[in-house]
Amino acid sequence: MARWPKPAEGSWTEHYPDLGIGPISFRDSTSPEFYALEREAIFKRAWLNVGRIEELPRVGSYFTKDIAAAGTSIIVVKGKDQTVRAFHNVCRHRGNKLVWNDFPNEETKGVCRQFTCKYHGWRYDLDGALTFVKQESEFFDLDRDSYGLRAVHCDVWNGFIFVNFDAEPRQTLREFLGPMITALDGYPFDKLTERYDWVADNNSNWKIFADAFQEYYHVPSLHPQQVPPEVRDPNAGFECAHFQIDGPHRLVSTAGTRRWLLAPEYMYPIERATRSGLVGPWRTPDLGELPAGLNPGGIEPWGISNFQIFPNVEILIYGGWYLLYRYWPTSHNTHRFEAYTAFHPARSVRERIEHEVAAVVLKEFALQDAGMLGGTQAALETGIIDDFPLNDQEILVRHLHKAVGDWVATYQAERTPVGASHG
Repeated sequence: MARWPKPAEGSWTEHYPDLGIGPISFRDSTSPEFYALEREAIFKRAWLNVGRIEELPRVGSYFTKDIAAAGTSIIVVKGKDQTVRAFHNVCRHRGNKLVWNDFPNEETKGVCRQFTCKYHGWRYDLDGALTFVKQESEFFDLDRDSYGLRAVHCDVWNGFIFVNFDAEPRQTLREFLGPMITALDGYPFDKLTERYDWVADNNSNWKIFADAFQEYYHVPSLHPQQVPPEVRDPNAGFECAHFQIDGPHRLVSTAGTRRWLLAPEYMYPIERATRSGLVGPWRTPDLGELPAGLNPGGIEPWGISNFQIFPNVEILIYGGWYLLYRYWPTSHNTHRFEAYTAFHPARSVRERIEHEVAAVVLKEFALQDAGMLGGTQAALETGIIDDFPLNDQEILVRHLHKAVGDWVATYQAERTPVGASHG
């Protein structure tokens, strides 16, 4: 298994010279024109995580997903052959949204044997084939085989369902994820099926929120009541033990988080009573040997690894449980934040309470970060300042914005006619 050398302390950015060390611009987070390019260059070409295999527990299970950045709604369904497929949520007859309940702009889920359009009754099977047309003889040489649902490229990695809207994806899902992410093969995601979800609509560009979870430089200032005294000391700082970059993806690991439990004065009383909170339940089931890729920096004692899969999903693994974030752009300065915690199914009432307490405390922690977003976005949109210095701990912030810029630049170059002027 590939191992990445740990750069010397204080020299992370120097080990990735392509990122540079100068101030960066955040115009990519305030420009409607740039957002329009992102939609085409990234959200219509990259592999996007839309769900987990547990959301499709049986044949005919489905859910819909509205993806504003790709300008579409999709149906994700488990077929009779147990294969997960995705289709554009559009009837081929008159363009009606095929699957919805009371409100067409709300996502839905369920189980069915076939999909039936509410408008004129056309039916499609779980493989997307058109199976019934009302008054079919009234049509002119209608070839059913030519009017099945429009498929979307779909693949599954370790139970995570991904889609790709490109006509011909440039890479398979596994190639796209690369060795740093696929080094998680063997982690028992399938055992962690007790979930606590939340969603928040935010008044900021999607990258601005992603930036908040790529560095811990902000922790002593923004979360003082949830960290121990030695971290609250402004002269002590809070440094991560390992940063790593692989293609467009990023990783940050912290060390020994659970030792914070020795400082009970920073906890809420409910955390002490339930022995659960910010770092999850104090005890978790033994999941067996975990993959070496979970802690590629070899940190001892290891605490958390945050795997950031380009463009918009993060999986934070705490050993016995994990936390997932998604950032879905809805405009150049708004996005929808999806998150959930995933635990081993509780074996007792006490364990269930431990899980619920951890989920609530983590939600508060995330929303403290979210509370900064509106102020950041408003200030950036003034355009008064356009050069922002980043420190060594903010290397992943630097990398995300460069990766986005690179994908947009590649997209533009591919659409520039040969010999055309760039001036």
